Amino acid sequence: MSEPRRFDVRGPLPTGVTVLEASAGTGKTYTIAALAARYVASGIPLHEILLVTFTRLATGELRERVRERLLQTEERLTHVLDGQAAPDDAVVQLLAAGPVDEVRARRDRLAHALADFDAATIATTHGFCLEALSGLGIVGDVEQGCDVTEDAFDLLEDVVDDLYVRRFGPKGSPAFSRHEAHEIARAAVGNLKATILPLDTTGDGRPAMRARLAGVAREELERRKRLFGVLTFDDLLTRLNTTLADPATGGFAVAKLRDRYKIALVDEFQDTDPIQWDIVRRAFAENLEDAGATQRALVLIGDPKQAIYAFRGADVHAYLEAARVAGDQQTLATNWRSDQDLISALDAMFGGARLGHDEILYRTVQAVPAHRDRRLHGTPSDAALRIRIVQRDNPAVAVTKQGMASAQSAREHVADDVAADIVAVLTSNAEIEERSPSGATTGTHRVGPGDLAVLVRKHSQATLVHDALRRVRVPVVINGAGSVFAGDGAKAWQDLLQALERPTSGPRAHAAALTPFLGWTAQRVAEADDETWESVHRRLHGWARVLRTRGVASLLEVITTSERLTERVLEIEDGERRMTDLRHVGQLLHQAAVDERLGTTALAGWLRARIRAAIAEGGDEERTRRLESDADAVQVLTIHRSKGLEFPIVYCPFLWDTIWRDDKVANPVVFHDDVDDARKVDVALEGSAYAAHAALATTEEEGEELRLAYVALTRARHQAVIWWAGTRDTRSSPLSRLGFAREEDGTVRPQSDVPSDAEAAERFRRLGEAAAGCIAVERCAPRPLTQWQRPAPPDRDLCTARFDREIDRRWRRTSYSGITGAAHDPVVTSEPEARLRDDETPDGPPATTQATDQEVALHDVPLLLADMPGGTRVGTFVHHILEAVDFAAADLDAELQSAMTHELARRPLDVGDPAVARAGFGAVLETPLGSAVGDVRLADIAVPDRLDELEFELPLVGGDAPSGRLTLDALADLLRAHVPTGTPLHGYADRLGDERLQHDLRGYLTGSIDAVLRLPDGRFAIVDYKTNRLGGPDVPLTAWHYRPAALDAAMQDSHYGLQALLYTVAVHRYLRWRLENYDPDRHLAGVLYLFVRGMVGTDTPVVNGERCGVFTWQPSGVLVRALSDVLDRGAVTA
Repeated sequence: MSEPRRFDVRGPLPTGVTVLEASAGTGKTYTIAALAARYVASGIPLHEILLVTFTRLATGELRERVRERLLQTEERLTHVLDGQAAPDDAVVQLLAAGPVDEVRARRDRLAHALADFDAATIATTHGFCLEALSGLGIVGDVEQGCDVTEDAFDLLEDVVDDLYVRRFGPKGSPAFSRHEAHEIARAAVGNLKATILPLDTTGDGRPAMRARLAGVAREELERRKRLFGVLTFDDLLTRLNTTLADPATGGFAVAKLRDRYKIALVDEFQDTDPIQWDIVRRAFAENLEDAGATQRALVLIGDPKQAIYAFRGADVHAYLEAARVAGDQQTLATNWRSDQDLISALDAMFGGARLGHDEILYRTVQAVPAHRDRRLHGTPSDAALRIRIVQRDNPAVAVTKQGMASAQSAREHVADDVAADIVAVLTSNAEIEERSPSGATTGTHRVGPGDLAVLVRKHSQATLVHDALRRVRVPVVINGAGSVFAGDGAKAWQDLLQALERPTSGPRAHAAALTPFLGWTAQRVAEADDETWESVHRRLHGWARVLRTRGVASLLEVITTSERLTERVLEIEDGERRMTDLRHVGQLLHQAAVDERLGTTALAGWLRARIRAAIAEGGDEERTRRLESDADAVQVLTIHRSKGLEFPIVYCPFLWDTIWRDDKVANPVVFHDDVDDARKVDVALEGSAYAAHAALATTEEEGEELRLAYVALTRARHQAVIWWAGTRDTRSSPLSRLGFAREEDGTVRPQSDVPSDAEAAERFRRLGEAAAGCIAVERCAPRPLTQWQRPAPPDRDLCTARFDREIDRRWRRTSYSGITGAAHDPVVTSEPEARLRDDETPDGPPATTQATDQEVALHDVPLLLADMPGGTRVGTFVHHILEAVDFAAADLDAELQSAMTHELARRPLDVGDPAVARAGFGAVLETPLGSAVGDVRLADIAVPDRLDELEFELPLVGGDAPSGRLTLDALADLLRAHVPTGTPLHGYADRLGDERLQHDLRGYLTGSIDAVLRLPDGRFAIVDYKTNRLGGPDVPLTAWHYRPAALDAAMQDSHYGLQALLYTVAVHRYLRWRLENYDPDRHLAGVLYLFVRGMVGTDTPVVNGERCGVFTWQPSGVLVRALSDVLDRGAVTA
């Protein structure tokens, strides 16, 4: 295989399909941001560039880095255009070369991208799939109102239980266990594209029955998800892939995506899977020669050496397939993280190794010039890589009859040695030199606990190291090691919930008393008398009532306050960890109780299921244990958790240890076939074919172990410390295999021998000869465990801190109601709009003017909803009905009756005669909405063509960092300039001059738009429902009260005109982000204020071309853009 050429960020921009193979620390995010800036400068609009990565955290970082790169490049090009020299920045130097007009054009394109940065698509893979499916409409196969969730764990459990009972319930002895059934189903559902083996599913043999279960579990889970409106992250992938692959829809879908995105940049591609690769391939890689003169590119960036997430469904074989079909392969060869000595040491350790596959090679990289010399000074050992050999003649290490170290005693000894070594480093006065990119020293700092990390493979190893460090008083935290449901905090919640389920139960009260919530000791439980227990039962009854009526969050706060929970827990050893877990589990319980409407018994069952699954399941991001403290402390974390992170000094104590699985318990295996490299899952669990497939799966796992060692050691900037111990299982460990079982061609055998301690040290020394002075081999000899004492801070005079900055008292989070409230009733302006809808006109009916005969005739037109009571609760009821109803339902009357029955059952309310109200709602839906929207009716709008309750939050003059001044006078000036005489809201600008409205607007504007409709002609209309009584309280309402002139007056008197302006800007910004080539004049149909009491169906009177009850206004595109700009940056002052 030929060596890929080195990538140069100044080289030609990639076209077609390009794979950029990275190595640890070589700046993937920097490269992506630089490419994005270059594509934009070359003329590709930012909204035509897709940037995808694999986690929400990485997405946030990528978004920030891309914006920072665009801003930095634009500013530096401006300086160049002003006559300054180009800075030491390869991208800027490249873009600054050429004619001045071209440089200015590049700068202007970058500035435009920054102005429209909210239009950029920077998303996780799942986020991109959801957006793509939504944009494809009915072709996208996404049901309206689906709940998107990370997984369908609960639903799958129900599916398997039902299938298991159906098959084995009538029989005395099942063919296999329920646990086995669940494992089979998880393997099948977690590897959706993998072929299920055995293929022969006929007969009653156990392998065939297991294969049938796997297939049926997939199908039944899919059926139930659609039935219950549940959409998992994996469903987003499979449904988009199915849409792209379908001959009937694929061509349209691919064309739609390619019209939207000319460039696709995909980060962390080594963590992809076959379905994700199929999506990317079909959407952006196939038939690129058909693009003609259009510049297109698919750039896949990843490091196959860091492919370590097979247990989550990632498949490095998908990356390798992409690399094979790519027209261009390049590598990132400059390391921005580590010192050159450490890189040289890792070259000796990994050089030429094949990490689990012939096409996954360790590649040599070079440090940037600023890191060529060591930046860590004064440590007990200057070597960049230290290898400590556990001595079997050490009394602390137990030795077997075969002369091997006992694995458990070696682990305990190594944990103690880690603690001793960390104390030695912390007391050595070692310093880290900080350097600028040019290599100049910018400062130093003393090595502290926060500069060190200990990386482990298993949670039990993390606990060993954590406890050892605590014994020597080194501050230490465990970062995300394991599921929070596997800890003591979950068990405490389980005991409490069981007690609250039956507060009168003595045994349950005893168990609850021993939890941190009550904090009793075993002795106190044994000695408590009947009166004391009666008090406990009363307390449990009270807490059960709080849980039942107010929820988990309130329960936790009540216990925290009444039982001094925080104070008591923090007083005990490891209190921060315990308190963090208790609150974390409490938050997850609260979320589950709210989302799934669980009572006490169901909630206790939910928690029991999570605890049972915690060991078997890896746990999603929300369930991973949180960091208990952000203090300066050593971090202990798993290698998987450490990926993407870096630390000055890294300890890897257990690379000699082997993660063994119990061979006596057969589990489904996922492997790649030797013949066609296809991914398959074998659920037979017995037989010779299964044994062969299990061996292939083991080989793949052994390759991943090597990659885990690579990830662990490349987290270090300056120094890495590893241990080797001669146990029976060491022969299969990644460290022994790399050191003692590597062939000349880079192949790493599955096992090595286990040499004596002296021979192992000698072999490692010979290995280190390739990096002279960079590797030290040390005896792990006994040494006293001295406790660390944090150095005293330097003496200095203390003084009272002075608060000398100015608080911006004008900053607030406000809404239309908050802005206009001062003109009506007092309101709390820092809160979002109230949930109850108060649409009643505060000042009574509008003043009348001279009426035409046509208008006078309106007095005789009755209204169906005239007698419906008023008030905020009725307004809320009307909004809920219009939100719930399918306007285009075939049986609209039945649809309305169902919605009203449901709503009135939830919130009983007097709405008058229900039949009359139902007829009135039907009339609202049948009323033509005016010529501005082609007289379309709400009944013409299908569910997929509307967005209900579209919430928004817009920054005002900079949001968190206000940079301008804005009052309603600025909006009034725009209205005077752009609302012609004779059009709706002409003259409203003067009302904005009300002195009660004159206050600075800065912070955030929030709101909720009743509905946004996609009209048949493709335009979008903004809808707000109003239930105002526009006549006096005792005046019978007729169409007269809802004539166009009355509506215009109501719009101005109630400042609905301002609401319409703000909502228009919100939708304008949303469409600018979502639509290609968006133009407000072409895409915005304007605002529709629907005064529902005045709408009587197709016979709604028309006055001067306008419907009664319907206020329409279409602001010009110039006004919309100007409004958006003013809200963003404030008024321009002379």
